[in-house]
Amino acid sequence: MTDDDVAEIAELEKKCFAVPWSEKSFHDEIQNKLAVYFVAKDNGKCIGYAGFWNVSGEGDITNVAVLPEYRKNGIGSMLISEMIKTAITLKLELLTLEVRKSNIAAQGLYKKYGFDIIGERKRYYSDNGEDAWIMTKSFEPCEE
Repeated sequence: MTDDDVAEIAELEKKCFAVPWSEKSFHDEIQNKLAVYFVAKDNGKCIGYAGFWNVSGEGDITNVAVLPEYRKNGIGSMLISEMIKTAITLKLELLTLEVRKSNIAAQGLYKKYGFDIIGERKRYYSDNGEDAWIMTKSFEPCEE
């Protein structure tokens, strides 16, 4: 993700989330040395993005979003796959995320890539107080 992507990503965010991040938040993420982001484009248009923070050997997934009209086309799979490849390259021990309990489609996608539910966060989402599942994917340590 670059500064040139931020305005489009912020608009995408508004179409995907009840409590979207602001443009400023995305500009801050670009400056965050712990943040790793990926953008999916179609003919130059931002249609999805995903990212995580690399903190102490773990990747904390902040967002995965695909424009509604582009869902069910493998974009989310591609973004998750890229995060996993990057996590392995960075020798992270695991990736962690929170997902709404009602978001069955996202849960299925994460499970497809080996994420497991390990717990829950009660009243995690500020817009409606919905609970979140905590999901993780662990990586085997690499032999040097």
